[in-house]
Amino acid sequence: MALPHSGLAAQAWGDEALPPLLALHGWLDNAGSFARLAPLLATRFHVIALDLPGHGHSNHLPAGASYHYLDYVQAALAAVDSLQLSRCSLLGHSLGAGIAALVAAAAPGRIEHLLLIEGLGPLGDDGTHTLQRFRDALAPRSDNGKPLRLFRDVEQAISARSLASGLPAAQARPIVERGLIETKGGWRWRSDPRLTRPSAVRLAESQVHALLGGISAPTALLLAQPATPYLPSAPMQARADCVANITVSHMAGHHHLHLEHPQAVADWIIASTS
Repeated sequence: MALPHSGLAAQAWGDEALPPLLALHGWLDNAGSFARLAPLLATRFHVIALDLPGHGHSNHLPAGASYHYLDYVQAALAAVDSLQLSRCSLLGHSLGAGIAALVAAAAPGRIEHLLLIEGLGPLGDDGTHTLQRFRDALAPRSDNGKPLRLFRDVEQAISARSLASGLPAAQARPIVERGLIETKGGWRWRSDPRLTRPSAVRLAESQVHALLGGISAPTALLLAQPATPYLPSAPMQARADCVANITVSHMAGHHHLHLEHPQAVADWIIASTS
């Protein structure tokens, strides 16, 4: 399905009469991230998995624009409006979990349940690298006009994604297949190359905590065990402590738990929303 606002695209599972569950994927993923999980939820929810701006089949931003975290929050809220959802549940993974948390803080009356996998709020800033990150983001780019990597076939692209992310090929396949476009001589990524550029500004951790304090929806957070290196346990617990009504669970596995253990994650979602 396609959404009328800003050229956002999506995939959907389940009857439209069922309660809506809006799913937001991780960085450089796309709606295919939920291809193994969503069918297991389709008898209980109408699952709508967005392609975030610049990802999957959604439009890229205009020339000169940059991708900022808060703009993703606005895009998700615009999708809720475009779909005419007075209330819905939100499911997010990684980047999508951070976006979902801020959507729930921005519009608490519209969120039925908040379901987060491997993320709670955006990457924060303790000030250590603020200046260098700011300079790097605004420096002239030497890669403008650089040709995108061309793959001879889908299987080669899947191997490349597996090598880069550690995802087994079977788990990477739905993301890769949705993330490719056929072109002269082979296949290339659909995603906007600008997504890999650093953000000029991040929220301070104290600001993240203040925003998380605005979440009122029943919230369930699922974390991989052992902890993902860039999601250390102590800061995650400090963030969870900011949310009034939250349950934190752990599951043995890796960052893409919903691809690795779709049935177990489906069971967690159903239990968390019952």
